[in-house]
Amino acid sequence: MPRATAAEAAATAHRIRDVAITAFAHHGFAGVSVEDIAQAAGVTRGAVYHHFSSKQGLFAAVVEELHRCVADAIVTVADAAGESPWDQLVAGSHAFIDAITEGDAARVLLLEAPAAIGWAQWRALDDAASGVQLRDALANCGLSGDEAAALAPQLSGAMNEAALWIIERGGDSASRRSAHAALDRLLASVR
Repeated sequence: MPRATAAEAAATAHRIRDVAITAFAHHGFAGVSVEDIAQAAGVTRGAVYHHFSSKQGLFAAVVEELHRCVADAIVTVADAAGESPWDQLVAGSHAFIDAITEGDAARVLLLEAPAAIGWAQWRALDDAASGVQLRDALANCGLSGDEAAALAPQLSGAMNEAALWIIERGGDSASRRSAHAALDRLLASVR
């Protein structure tokens, strides 16, 4: 059998990861097997293991990708908010809540990941994605390095809880509006 090109191998890995995102979001880490993912992706279990080494490795890749997608959404919205660091912070914070609750990210990132990959690895991935952006945004708003470093995880935790609150209520528009209004009040206290 001929070997796959690098582009074909990358496409296979992306397909496996994308199928895994949906599977983990709908069934949780424990509710999905490597066989389930392989079958849904149209590959063998060996292909999954070749690209990700284990179910745990695949899940870590899923978490990393979802963190990246959420972080990209935050940057896009914050950059479009204009030149004001404050406007960028507010827009990016609201973008976080929307990005994490409008797709598959909330269950995977906020419920499954801390247990499946461990709290320390989850925190490191979160910090490398949106955590850095939040600290930078706070520093750009005039907070000192230590103050921004202390406030960022507190705001992040509040936004994570708001996202979970929205999801628990089915993501309805009234809950979403309430969460955004509460976030505005929280951010106003920071200002």
